[in-house]
Amino acid sequence: MVSFRIAPGSLKVCLIICLSVGNPPNLGLHLAPLIFFTTELAALRTRFRSRSLIRKQLLNGALAAILALPGGVVLADNAEIAGRESEEALAKTPDTENGRKVYTICTVCHSPEGWGGANGVYPQIAGQHRSVVIKQLADIRARNRDNPTMRPFAVPQLMGGAQEMADVAAYIEQLPMTPQNGVGSGRDLAHGERLYKDNCVECHGERGEGNAAEHVPLIQGQHYRYLVRQFDWIRIGKRRNADPKMVKQIRGFSGRDVAAVMDYVSRIQPPAERLGKPGWHNPDFPKYYRGYAPEQYMRR
Repeated sequence: MVSFRIAPGSLKVCLIICLSVGNPPNLGLHLAPLIFFTTELAALRTRFRSRSLIRKQLLNGALAAILALPGGVVLADNAEIAGRESEEALAKTPDTENGRKVYTICTVCHSPEGWGGANGVYPQIAGQHRSVVIKQLADIRARNRDNPTMRPFAVPQLMGGAQEMADVAAYIEQLPMTPQNGVGSGRDLAHGERLYKDNCVECHGERGEGNAAEHVPLIQGQHYRYLVRQFDWIRIGKRRNADPKMVKQIRGFSGRDVAAVMDYVSRIQPPAERLGKPGWHNPDFPKYYRGYAPEQYMRR
């Protein structure tokens, strides 16, 4: 089903593509059946002079999303160039205003605030190092990180090229972080702290601040459930773009170890000046941008 909708009081066009696959039975989950591609009609009118060209651009973007899905036809040039995109994007001078426009695509799952959710379905990306955001985007586009939910949104035909990656990463980096991220039970924090100091501080820092120059992510203030899932996937080799040294270091962690250290990490608060106020809404996006995340297709 393809439908167009004009949001009240705006020039926003939403293209919703719903794909359902019944055979094999689990393929629908991995195809991310809900692809919510959103853009601004005004921007398209500026770039394209006729409605037919606007329609063609929308359909080309939708087709690119479908082709990039698992089981579809992989765009060969994407796989070849995405490995170089990270360095190319890092060399660009970012334009945060254009980054706001590109981020329109990201609001579908990550919300206008970039705060994700305490249930861990979507991570907090607000405040993340620009270099880390760029690297993860490049890895997803190159299929070096498996993310069937996000890949359709990140393909060049929708998101754009290295400049757009640089722009949206800079926009994400300057967003304030949630003061109310999800945390664990709090019952084994001493054990978690010991594990963190013995295994994680060297790369991620005393306060989980990461290292932008080395593409090490900021993990302070991240949602506990998301941390546990990603840590487990790194430990068992499911997240293919992980640092091999980290994979080797944490391979022997038990379930208790994972829960304890991630609970400790989730409770490391960012500096006060980096936090938004509880209930803060990003003024760059009106309220109708909220509430569309396809949470049933949540494992990323």
